[in-house]
Amino acid sequence: MSPPFERVLVANRGEIAIRVMRTLRDLGISPIAIYSEADRHALHVRMADAAVCVGPEASSKSYLVMDAVLDAARRSGAQAIHPGYGFLSENATFARKVAEAGLTWIGPPPKAIEVMGDKLTARRTVEAAGVPVVPGLSEPVTDPQAALAFAEKIGFPVMVKASAGGGGKGMRLVKGPAEFVGAVDAARREAAGAFGDDAVYVEKFIVEPHHVEIQVLCDDHGNAVWVGERECSAQRRHQKVVEECPSPFITQATREAMGEVAVAAARACDYRGAGTVEFLVGGDQGFYFLEMNTRLQVEHPVTEMVYGVDLVEEQIKIAAGQPMGVRQETLIPRGHALECRLYAEDPETFLPSPGRITGLEWPTGPGVRVDAGVDVHSTVPMSYDPMVAKLCTWGSDRAQAIRRMHRALDETRVLGITTNRALHHRILRHPDFIAGRYDTGLLATPLPAARKADGEWRDTLLAAAAIARHEAEVAKQRQRDVQPATASGWRIAGRNRGLK
Repeated sequence: MSPPFERVLVANRGEIAIRVMRTLRDLGISPIAIYSEADRHALHVRMADAAVCVGPEASSKSYLVMDAVLDAARRSGAQAIHPGYGFLSENATFARKVAEAGLTWIGPPPKAIEVMGDKLTARRTVEAAGVPVVPGLSEPVTDPQAALAFAEKIGFPVMVKASAGGGGKGMRLVKGPAEFVGAVDAARREAAGAFGDDAVYVEKFIVEPHHVEIQVLCDDHGNAVWVGERECSAQRRHQKVVEECPSPFITQATREAMGEVAVAAARACDYRGAGTVEFLVGGDQGFYFLEMNTRLQVEHPVTEMVYGVDLVEEQIKIAAGQPMGVRQETLIPRGHALECRLYAEDPETFLPSPGRITGLEWPTGPGVRVDAGVDVHSTVPMSYDPMVAKLCTWGSDRAQAIRRMHRALDETRVLGITTNRALHHRILRHPDFIAGRYDTGLLATPLPAARKADGEWRDTLLAAAAIARHEAEVAKQRQRDVQPATASGWRIAGRNRGLK
């Protein structure tokens, strides 16, 4: 069967751009990259068949400029655009512009993005479809005193949450009446700064909640399935750090009920493609709709490892109008998978650690997958998300997956910058994590003391040799990159053909 597209532009950078490109190649589709001036020599650019510069380093002047991205698609001859996650992936205006330009949007319909992009609209939509929601307001707070009375009625603690956006921005936990009005004001200011929308609402805070999400797939042929769940409760300041599939906490009955509800939520907004319905789950296994992410999730690899499904391939098939390649009855979980997000940041202070990578070794062996956005030639800029890779392990059971993750972390060497590798070791050694009984408060409690990871003594010995090797390789790369431009504006850079 011929591929659904000849060329697809990947409107992203780093590990997710590379992840999408690999599936494109598997399908016989030519991947096209975009890049900012800061990413001119980035790994995702070198892995593409062609690359187009879309602007200077600041994402607001490059990766987020819709017209520049669309122009890159036109110049490169792409028939479709895959947005990855972040940047323009959940921008309904951009999705419409892609269609208006005669291109295929590898994502959900713009209307579904709009419905689920506003938490209050999403809440009303799924509630009408019978999806359980956390007790709370279904309209923005206009009168703080009236909202306070409502909060007292449902009982403290409550959460004040921004209606737009996500990632923990514009969110405040309020434990009592005295701090309520101040929390509303603070959440409004933060929401306005982050999303350009200061609307906030109030909902009941679920004590000791688990954050569990359901992967869904929907196509244009009436098919809708749920592809298991992911436990995402290991978070710091509402940002996920470690994810796993399946959840060690929920029961099979809860799993099946959540899956059915997630499909109902997706159908309620006429969803198409891959999406994730997120829930808060209480200690009594009661679950409540949190939000729906209308894109591929960072943590999607653990689902792929357990269910044997290439979610990016399914996205592409669905966008091309084909039926998805899976059915509910064929989705049988196998084993257990973990993902650790490796960031360029100090594991104690959590401050970013940008810079040039001078030495690099990734783990290999049974049950290990690395989705990396860098190699030894790379520089981690200050301007973008500091994630450098996702380390994933699979085991026949959870214990084996955890042991393999410790091995993978021990085998990982990233020299020249500081990473949070040590933090992951400490999380995996936490008694509550080992027992599978942790909730979203896991990282709010003291972690086991840091210890020198096995093999860490080799880092110092490797550093000097790695720096010298890196300098030599960079010099060779620069010689390859300095090629005269052709009359058509194409340049040759190693295996990559780029558009200036």
